[in-house]
Amino acid sequence: MSLGLIGTKIGMTREFIETGQAIPVTVIKIEKGRVIEIIDKEKRGYSAIKVGFFKQKNSKVSKQMKGYFTKKNTEPKRILKEFRVENVTDFKEGNELGLEILKKKFVDVRSKTIGKGFAGVIKRWNFGGLRASHGVSVSHRSHGSTGQRQDPGKVFKGKKMAGHMGDKLRTMQNIEIIKTDLENELLYLKGSIPGAKNSEILVKGSV
Repeated sequence: MSLGLIGTKIGMTREFIETGQAIPVTVIKIEKGRVIEIIDKEKRGYSAIKVGFFKQKNSKVSKQMKGYFTKKNTEPKRILKEFRVENVTDFKEGNELGLEILKKKFVDVRSKTIGKGFAGVIKRWNFGGLRASHGVSVSHRSHGSTGQRQDPGKVFKGKKMAGHMGDKLRTMQNIEIIKTDLENELLYLKGSIPGAKNSEILVKGSV
């Protein structure tokens, strides 16, 4: 399992390459992560590091977490994430991780898709809808029948119906890094990635 970073999606723009071709890119502002804890294989059964991202106000931290951060001698962080690593001796508590850990040319990103609210079956599942004329009244965009007859006498779980659309975690793999701006901690990824502006994105080296 590779190390990762969490960033904020700023939006989309384009980059011109040497051939003059314009490539659409998504810009992510990467947040520096701080190693909060080293997890030992002998104690926990696996070796990993716990990394904290984004500063958090003291007033928004629970009493238990305040004690934890005080014990670790670090400022409160909003997100704590564990990354499994093979060799924990490379890391020390208090170390900062930035864009320099992304060694590969391709990355995997994980983020929450834009929430679309309650959507009907045509929008949500690409149904064709019922006929526009010939006896169909008031139910042109409905999903039609959902069950069978007395046997099985129920609607099966997972049936495609109207409901909450979007707002789900999605992972996209093998996205090319077009450019990294170490000074401003910006990452330019080829194409679009899931999520609204200002949403949190987890970026990891591609598997």
